[in-house]
Amino acid sequence: MDHTAVWTTYGRDRKPSPGHEDVLRLVRSATRAEPGGRVETLAVACELCGPGGGGFEVAKGECFCVGCCIPIGIYDGDVHPPAYPWSLEPSGAPLPPASPGPGFEPSDLPCCPDGHDVFEAAVALSFAADGTVRGISVGLKCPEDGAMLLYIDNARVVRK
Repeated sequence: MDHTAVWTTYGRDRKPSPGHEDVLRLVRSATRAEPGGRVETLAVACELCGPGGGGFEVAKGECFCVGCCIPIGIYDGDVHPPAYPWSLEPSGAPLPPASPGPGFEPSDLPCCPDGHDVFEAAVALSFAADGTVRGISVGLKCPEDGAMLLYIDNARVVRK
């Protein structure tokens, strides 16, 4: 199954909301909680650069701060430091492409429909009743035109 980028665009008659509200709503709606569990959403900000760090570039399934190039840790668990190291498995939707090796394929580097490649990012984490992280969704929002992409759709978190 291929990972297909399906962007939400606004057209001329609707403007995106300022801030992270739209992309937080997108990731929250994609993430399923187990019975007795919960879902937490957060707008991602680089710990070093802070909220004004300039956004994130995306490559090979990871989001990198444009200010310092540090990844947020989607695939390994660093996005939620209190947890444990993890890997991801696809749920109903495939994971984003990540070509092996040091080079990049065009599919490794998403752009919005207008060609922008720096994004605001939001994450939704699904927790079991015991507090174990069970799932993750990642959304991207273009700050230039408001286009949004559900980049990772409710992937299963597997403890390493």
